[in-house]
Amino acid sequence: MKPGRKEGKKARGGRSLILLLLMGGVAGMLAGCMAALVFWITSDLPPLQILDGTAPPSVTRVLSADGVVLDEWYTQRRSPTALDRIPPNLKLAVQATEDQHFYSHWGVDIKGLARAVAHNLLAMNYVEGASTITQQLAKNLFLSPDKTLTRKLREAMLALQLERRYTKDEILERYLNLIYYGSGAYGASMAARTFFGKSLGDLSLAECALIAGMPKSPSRYSPLVSPDRAKKRRDVVLSQMFGLDWISREEYEKAVAEPVKTAVGSGSGPKAGYFVEQVRQTLLPELGASALYQGGLTVRTSLWWDLQQMALEAVDQGLGQVRERVEARGGEPEQVQAALVCLDVATGQVQALVGGDDHSKTPFDRATQARRQPGSAFKPLVYALAIRGGLGQDSLVLDAPMVFPGGPDHSDWSPANYDGAWEGEICLRRALVDSRNVPAVRLALRVSPSEIVRLAREMGIRSTLAPNLSLALGSSEVTLEDLTGAYAVFPGQGRWVRPHSVLEVSDRTGGVVYRARPERRAVLDEKTAAVMVDMLKAVVREGTGRQARTLGVPLGGKTGTTNDCRDAWFVGFTPRMVVGVWVGRDDGASLGPKETGARAALPIWLRFMESVLKNRSHGDFSQPTGTEYRKINPVTGKPDPNGVLALEKKAA
Repeated sequence: MKPGRKEGKKARGGRSLILLLLMGGVAGMLAGCMAALVFWITSDLPPLQILDGTAPPSVTRVLSADGVVLDEWYTQRRSPTALDRIPPNLKLAVQATEDQHFYSHWGVDIKGLARAVAHNLLAMNYVEGASTITQQLAKNLFLSPDKTLTRKLREAMLALQLERRYTKDEILERYLNLIYYGSGAYGASMAARTFFGKSLGDLSLAECALIAGMPKSPSRYSPLVSPDRAKKRRDVVLSQMFGLDWISREEYEKAVAEPVKTAVGSGSGPKAGYFVEQVRQTLLPELGASALYQGGLTVRTSLWWDLQQMALEAVDQGLGQVRERVEARGGEPEQVQAALVCLDVATGQVQALVGGDDHSKTPFDRATQARRQPGSAFKPLVYALAIRGGLGQDSLVLDAPMVFPGGPDHSDWSPANYDGAWEGEICLRRALVDSRNVPAVRLALRVSPSEIVRLAREMGIRSTLAPNLSLALGSSEVTLEDLTGAYAVFPGQGRWVRPHSVLEVSDRTGGVVYRARPERRAVLDEKTAAVMVDMLKAVVREGTGRQARTLGVPLGGKTGTTNDCRDAWFVGFTPRMVVGVWVGRDDGASLGPKETGARAALPIWLRFMESVLKNRSHGDFSQPTGTEYRKINPVTGKPDPNGVLALEKKAA
């Protein structure tokens, strides 16, 4: 070989090596730049593991005892649903409009991306996104909605990672439970409930297509905002499904012909506003706001929806009658309010609760928050203490004038009866039946006001009670719920159970996170409780509560009226249920002359109980061992073969 040729080959080889080295260097630099770019894009991406241990915020549902949804609590209205419970038509509709190749690509649709880039370049604007379902899930979970190249690259990176870590079904399920559909509804299940008042399984093909088309512009395509635009968008989705041969022509034509019918009353408030608020106040300190509004809990309450409807109707009608009388006298009827509480005697469960005429207008709860003077409705607590201390229905008490120094304004206090008359010595039974004031004060003097306060505390009265003689006449304020719960001790054989509204709370997996364990205790012995039941039955048969005799069932109760008829009460019970009613003015002024407990409150109680007893058994009161019925004179209490039957404790 000639030397020149050899040297030429060496020179060319050297140049090739240098070129290769240069090219390698450039490639290395490009690779390094790409690596740096990838690192920069992905360095602060969130870990995908957060999908494994958490679920998106979802709706907490508040249910009545008979399964009626009373309210929903949420920061985002969401009710996660497993993929196998989502209708196939909805899954197909979503793929048809959002990602037709979802089950064949690996997170990013290259063909779709190329098409979108071409369209955007031609339009010289961002007109098409080409995001797959996986990319949309990544964006909604981790990224901002900004339309930038960096965000799109980060979105693609996350989509690839999601596809490596999760199955297609897992990604689709999470997407369908996460996406926003408008009107506060997140996820397909909540969209079905919000727009159609249905569960997912009850949706038609047309409704599935309408929901699938909404995420593109939730406000624009909402059937609640524009049914016409929603229908046009729905029909586009149906056309895409038909074009992909995912539905038949017959299915397509039937669905296109279906009118858009939305749920009536979407977005309305709670069905039992005062009760639901009490439930909320109970659970907030127990579970915290995050769990209540984002945890997707199921709250099972004690309220029976049929009883609640009866209570609402009774309050509405009775309140209307009182307001008519007030207006006829020149008063302001809108100031007049009423409240009702219904408790289960044995369990203390609140079965119905009305705190006023309209929770949306006046959220202040007169059943649980308002403290008002109970008047004579407080007297049974004084009599219970006297009976427990050894007196009987036949025991005598003096109904005659009495004067006590140190009354209001340092003047003497002389309690008087409602009718201004005096009856001399009468038995305890007669004194309670006719609601005589002076005998109640004399009993308070005998048993001591401090002991009355002690017993009231044991019976669940939580408000401040002044330990003075006027306490016997209901001068200290109480809530309707507390007083109603105290009365439950009598038919409850002497046992008190704190009134409560929540039975159980479970999480999304069905695990119980809260269960009611109400406070309970024995307050009175069974014999004392039974004697009090008998005395309060006499109030209904012969006294101020005699309107209730028309029910024809075993029941007892007591009216209450405060000075100047500011407050009207009736608390009554059957063997299984105790119900309290209050009527008064929010400003504390008088209801008007003769607006007593018997006239203003008892009719509401009676109307409610008439409805209740049509469909519920009432049972009967038990007679405990150690008691017997005797016939006594109803005034003097002396034995009388022609007198009334009165339950008494047997002599030891």
